[in-house]
Amino acid sequence: MDSEHTHPLSESATELGARRRRPFRHGQWLLLALLVLVALIVAIVQQWRGNREHSQDDAILAAALRYNIHPALIKAVVWRESWFDPNARGTSGEVGLMQIRAPTAQDWATAEKNKLFTHFQLFDPVKNTQCGAWYLRRLLNRYRQTDNPLAYALAAYNAGPANVARWSKGEASTNSVVMLRQMDFSGTRKYVASVIQRYELYRKNFPPENWMKNDRPPLIEHPRVQSRVSALSRLSNS
Repeated sequence: MDSEHTHPLSESATELGARRRRPFRHGQWLLLALLVLVALIVAIVQQWRGNREHSQDDAILAAALRYNIHPALIKAVVWRESWFDPNARGTSGEVGLMQIRAPTAQDWATAEKNKLFTHFQLFDPVKNTQCGAWYLRRLLNRYRQTDNPLAYALAAYNAGPANVARWSKGEASTNSVVMLRQMDFSGTRKYVASVIQRYELYRKNFPPENWMKNDRPPLIEHPRVQSRVSALSRLSNS
């Protein structure tokens, strides 16, 4: 046999090991590239979500100041109703950031002496949040004698005052936990709990520190609302 031609079987162990390891190294690079891509996508999504959550802050702050409601509460309702989409439409005619219906909008326009109001104007974030904040303030005042006006107001915002009256018989007329327990709309119970939880989250850093340093709107809920949040959370899962 010609000594100048080496048989494949005579390859050194080092060369064979290198050939076997090469696909594994390529697999590692592929996995690393995939992880970097996933991390990049997550970062972009988080940035987009953050930008969206702050996209309506100016309109929310203006409405909060006008109707003396904590901005974090308005923002929590906007989050739950439309997820900050000013063009959102509901299945029952609700419109805009706070999903305002025509009768509520007309009541607000009448109260504000806005004779040129049209329902289409509620696609404007400023008008929509002002109308929603006005309605929230009216509901909070309506239930101010209860142990937690916020729970009653949010239930009425979602299901209407007529249903809240139906759920507020006896002890439930002033006890929010009993009222929520008697509620036969599980969706409304979850709505109340989710908005209150989001309100608690937002108010940790909203409004910003440089907003109305000397004259911020007061907290609108009953002082015992903190002890109610955990109870509402448990009820939301029932």
